[in-house]
Amino acid sequence: MAITSAAPDRPADAKTTPWTSIRLRELTLPNRVWLSPMCQYSADEYGAPTEWHLAHYGARAAGGVGMVMVECTAVAPDMRTTARDLGLWSEHQVGAHRRLAGLISSVGSVPAVQLGIAGRKSSHGVPWDNTGTRHPVAPAAGGWQPLAPSPLPFSGLATPRSMTADDIDRVLGDLERAARNAHRAGYQALGLQASNGYLFHQFLSPLANQRTDAWGGDLEGRLRFPLAVVSALRAGWPAEKPLLIRAPVSDLLDGGVTADDAEILVARMAQLGVDLLDINSGALVPEAPRPTEPLENARFAHRFRRLGVPTATSGSVTEAHQLHRAIPESVDALFIGRAMLRDPYWALRARGGRPTEVWPKQYHRAF
Repeated sequence: MAITSAAPDRPADAKTTPWTSIRLRELTLPNRVWLSPMCQYSADEYGAPTEWHLAHYGARAAGGVGMVMVECTAVAPDMRTTARDLGLWSEHQVGAHRRLAGLISSVGSVPAVQLGIAGRKSSHGVPWDNTGTRHPVAPAAGGWQPLAPSPLPFSGLATPRSMTADDIDRVLGDLERAARNAHRAGYQALGLQASNGYLFHQFLSPLANQRTDAWGGDLEGRLRFPLAVVSALRAGWPAEKPLLIRAPVSDLLDGGVTADDAEILVARMAQLGVDLLDINSGALVPEAPRPTEPLENARFAHRFRRLGVPTATSGSVTEAHQLHRAIPESVDALFIGRAMLRDPYWALRARGGRPTEVWPKQYHRAF
């Protein structure tokens, strides 16, 4: 498999800790505690990062994480979840992302960005407005027509239009362009939101994909779009830089994606150049169980590690001891989300040790 260069730079043994470096392709990350991509819904009117993003990500980059994964960033206007999502389809956006990636790098972390293709989960309100994420925004109010593999709405959102072959080709082209733009902007790692009910997940799951053409049906048909997505990303992303996929390993519902399906998917993605699997589950439909226990998704990791694929996960990690429980026994790295929304210096506090050896020198006089 074409993943040997993506293996961790040392075996997962007793000497590996959350603070041990890890090498993915030609990129060495200083530790295995990473900022999870958490949407800020604060883009400017053109979909570009703003001063809010500079302040938000800059603080967390200085806060001790080995990698800052910038929030889910759309590859095209109709693949956004909201009108305030970041994008990477225009020159204006590339310039603003370049400033953001440079800032992250300058204060000591590795800049990465997660791309997104929302599909049927698009054209809704931001979480804090009067409509929110379960209510559609109509085209007359600034929304757009969602696209999906089948005309099955998510919860109360608008019914999507079933994608044509031309739509599929266009989105694959959008993904390749966005990958090129991410490289031009200075990001060192590329992620994809392929779970949480986004378009990749919609094509993969029989609960959302009811097509009878070559893009649906049996598992082989439902894998066609996800694997084409990986190929498109790799076509636009440099060979020396790693590609990370946040993928569903189970729908947690009868009739949905199973862990056996995911094992086949991950093995095929690795052959196409995916370097790390970020394990997720559920979230395709509102009635799916929601993992709430810390490290709940890590229980799937052994399936993919035996394929030689490095793994990460996220979810409900709030304490330092959870890092050491997970790394290296279960996964190779952890994404920390909500805990770092509350505290940009969570990673530094979790690391412990002598503050003058761990914290930025600008803060040493505080200790």
